[in-house]
Amino acid sequence: MTTARNWLLDDSPASKLQANMGNAYRMLLQLLRNPLAVVGAVILLMLILAALFAPWIAPQNPLGQNLDARLLPPSAAHWMGTDELGRDIFSRVIYGARITLMIMALVAVIAAPLGLLIGAISGYFGGWTDRVLMGVTDVFLSMPKLILALAFVAALGPGIENAIIAIAITSWPAYARIARAETLTFRNSEFISAMRLLGASHGRIITRHVLPLCTSSMIVRVTLDMAGIILTAAGLGFLGLGAQPPLPEWGAMISRGRTFILDQWWVATMPGFAIILVSLGFCFLGDGLRDVLDPKQGGKS
Repeated sequence: MTTARNWLLDDSPASKLQANMGNAYRMLLQLLRNPLAVVGAVILLMLILAALFAPWIAPQNPLGQNLDARLLPPSAAHWMGTDELGRDIFSRVIYGARITLMIMALVAVIAAPLGLLIGAISGYFGGWTDRVLMGVTDVFLSMPKLILALAFVAALGPGIENAIIAIAITSWPAYARIARAETLTFRNSEFISAMRLLGASHGRIITRHVLPLCTSSMIVRVTLDMAGIILTAAGLGFLGLGAQPPLPEWGAMISRGRTFILDQWWVATMPGFAIILVSLGFCFLGDGLRDVLDPKQGGKS
């Protein structure tokens, strides 16, 4: 163990692999020194495990109805109580983790690369390309995300797939702005000029040299944005425009539980707790990653 640690922390790495692994190990150690970041990572790990092992963790079928057990309070038999159809809320919250994780992953896969590419192209070329791309970006940024997502879902139709597309469309402009700002700081650097003199094409420079330099800031922003994505997805589900019944989506569960909020508070409260917990987890982890990947910004916060 000591030998491996010394190899990772060697100040004179013998290979690129050793240098990259050593850098990753140092960032991990720095991240572990942040208690809130560790808490956030644990919450995220719990979400992933719940999604992966839902059939083994959930005590009952999340779609199974039992009208004889409707609206039962939390107990040893039903840890989070039951809803108006007698379905076990704990089982539905566990299975809802799958839907939440899928929405976050697909939105991140669609929105982050799209925004990163648009921002890098805008910052690299400048001129009319920058004006056109940032003009379109500003149009999207000028409207609230949830209102814009509602408009897209209304046009596309209700459903979890259309909700993912709508959230992704409203999320990419922020990433484009960050990537553009990063690109502007080094587009006239000597190493970019050297690549041009060597005959590298614009596409190669952008993909091989510009985009990797913007990645760290993008990772931090995506992690911090996950809380907003969860809340937007839950908002669409609450309004009946996201995941459709009987899927156990947390926002839709809150919407159905609002009818019983005064007498059977657990129906809406339990999925609400799940949303708050996961959102806080991503905020804590995002703050920790910001301190590790961008120490200057972390010191300002």
